[in-house]
Amino acid sequence: MTKLIIQIPCLNEAEVLPATLAKLPRSLPGIDVIEYCIIDDGSSDDTSGVAKRWGVHHIVRHRRNRGLAEAFRNGVDRCLAEGADIIVNTDADGQYEGEDIAKIVAPVAAGEADICIGDRSVSNNAHFGAGKRMLQRLGSYVVRTLSATDITDAVSGFRAISRDAAQRINITTDFSYTTDMLIQAGRKRLAITSVPIRTHAATRPSRLFKSIPRFIQQTGVTILRAYTTFNSLRVFVGLGMLATLIGLVPIGRFLWFYVTGDGDGHIQSLVIGGALLTVGVLVATLGILADLIATNRKLLEANMLKLRRIEEKLAERDAVQAAAEPEQPDEPARKAG
Repeated sequence: MTKLIIQIPCLNEAEVLPATLAKLPRSLPGIDVIEYCIIDDGSSDDTSGVAKRWGVHHIVRHRRNRGLAEAFRNGVDRCLAEGADIIVNTDADGQYEGEDIAKIVAPVAAGEADICIGDRSVSNNAHFGAGKRMLQRLGSYVVRTLSATDITDAVSGFRAISRDAAQRINITTDFSYTTDMLIQAGRKRLAITSVPIRTHAATRPSRLFKSIPRFIQQTGVTILRAYTTFNSLRVFVGLGMLATLIGLVPIGRFLWFYVTGDGDGHIQSLVIGGALLTVGVLVATLGILADLIATNRKLLEANMLKLRRIEEKLAERDAVQAAAEPEQPDEPARKAG
């Protein structure tokens, strides 16, 4: 049996959640079971109560707001614990069309992709302004380059993930999971694809960020951090070589004046150049250390993956044993007999 769980991170979405839930599919080709999971990220309204009344199967509630990345991470963990073979992440505000879940699930269900991203066609989306289109295209180009993937809408939160991919991805950012997840997936050689989807106009401002400049700043930090995590040697050695090359310029200047007999007045060039060379060597050394740490991370992630699969097998064994054991009568009933 193939089980799909659709998860929806929520923050004060009691008003719009019913309409979103009503549009979610009840059946899909190749899917035997469909369930819903709501992650209530510290809402001050009745989001969890609405989810219960609408028959949501799984509800994860944070006592206070932890951010979208943490909500996504906890939702994925809950979906995996509930036996999901495919996890779909969508928004509660109705931006995405519920019927399009079939589109992003199909490649994953067919085994053609580990992750499928819903492409909002940013370049000609009528719901995006010119500035947003430009920023989205630029950001997607940067992520596409750094992740070695061919995804044109990197920050789309409408995505389907296979169980294996969900177990391999470890979100470490505190802001948004979208770019971090893509860079990780690309560097781990997971199969990623995208399909065009429909979108609706935003009904309210984003609750993820307060302004475009802050979004750019936070996303930039996330991209840089994720890329450096998986390419630490290249980043630090590159920076070290740059510092070294810059340092050679004032040293060459000093040597030129020294050879021509005028080196006494240019000792500061030698000092600056020597300092830059030292910085370059130190940064390159940091790159080697960071690469060793990244290697340890790979080993830890491999062990985490094995541990998760061992836990799954143990849970399946316990379930089989529990189903096979005959039901025991209550103690009072045995005494009465």
